[in-house]
Amino acid sequence: MSPTKHDLERALALYWETKDKQREEAERRGSTAEGTSVAVRGGGHFAPLVNLVAQFFIDAGYPPSSIGAQGATVELPGYYRPTKRWDLVIAHRGVLVAAFEMKALGGPSFGNNYNNRVEEALGSAVDLSRARVARLLGNEQPWLGYFFIMEDHVKSRAQSTRAPRGKMFKEDPGWVGRSYQERFAQTGERLLEEKLYDAVCYVVSSPASPEPTEPSLLIDWKHFSAAIQGRISYLRQLGYP
Repeated sequence: MSPTKHDLERALALYWETKDKQREEAERRGSTAEGTSVAVRGGGHFAPLVNLVAQFFIDAGYPPSSIGAQGATVELPGYYRPTKRWDLVIAHRGVLVAAFEMKALGGPSFGNNYNNRVEEALGSAVDLSRARVARLLGNEQPWLGYFFIMEDHVKSRAQSTRAPRGKMFKEDPGWVGRSYQERFAQTGERLLEEKLYDAVCYVVSSPASPEPTEPSLLIDWKHFSAAIQGRISYLRQLGYP
């Protein structure tokens, strides 16, 4: 049986628990890192979610040797750079079954970090797409998934009060007045619409309330799960695994 919404809720709870432990450990060692960076630098906080998504492919019969979640096994060739490390890669018999990027945005700073996350998402997708054209990734079209967690925080919920600054050119009115939670709903939908990623899952969660909310029905867990199953079914018709 494939992972369910309940499994997602448990994985998110473990994600926040792991980050909290990393923060406590960093503080115990006397780390001078500020904000949430002490937890982020600890690494491994995405492991519960990586394991959750990997389970789809394990249940479909892909051997453990085809599933990479750390180390060199998740490095894929790039075009604008030599390699890129993804959070989860499934490769089998010369086919890139799927590659997943997992990112999060937490408080208290959302502004610049939000822009950085968007730029990373765009860059990773474009780089891999161009590597495919250069015949660096096998014969089958690569399949990319993107999983994003926005921390539910007073600052991520706040409506933007910044007036558009553009004088030479007007800002897309769709961004005006939107909170960061609302902005990423639009970002994720556009990543999917432009086919930069084949599946996007966007959830809002917090350490106090890990049970996710899903701001967009187009990029929720249900659609994400169905897209993964569709990829598995497609390759099954071609004899994989």
